[in-house]
Amino acid sequence: MPRPPQRPSEAASGAAPGPSEAAQATLHCLTGCAIGEVLGMVIGTALGWGDVPTMVPAIALAFFFGYSLTLRGVLKAGVGFRTAFRVALAADTPSIAVMELIDNGVIALWPSAMEAHLDDLLFWGAPAISLVIAFVVTTPVNKWMIGRGKGHAVVHQYHH
Repeated sequence: MPRPPQRPSEAASGAAPGPSEAAQATLHCLTGCAIGEVLGMVIGTALGWGDVPTMVPAIALAFFFGYSLTLRGVLKAGVGFRTAFRVALAADTPSIAVMELIDNGVIALWPSAMEAHLDDLLFWGAPAISLVIAFVVTTPVNKWMIGRGKGHAVVHQYHH
């Protein structure tokens, strides 16, 4: 019996991406952002830096780890570094930017969150909650991008 034809990707067929595809792309972004954010906040807080000097490395590291996770997957597909880097930039920049804007905005506006120390529940709780909010806001952004063949729709071609 012949195998049924495989369904084309939603982005390639012009159909709207499903919520799980957008959520998966956002979760990928969230992972890199969370690693970078927490590492940057731990470094800045441990060194006694102020709000802005702590946020700068946290944001930079969020972009670094977000791009690194995508680069790793694309490079495993046998793509050269230059192409993989361009794919990571195109796929992740809007998603990471929105996630960082929301995440850091929530933390900056949360009373006492920026003054919390490593041994405070608020130090760990505020970023956790802000990342959940960022996930909720960023998922529709990724859905929109994937539906137009951009963002993680570009990365998916390298995962096969």
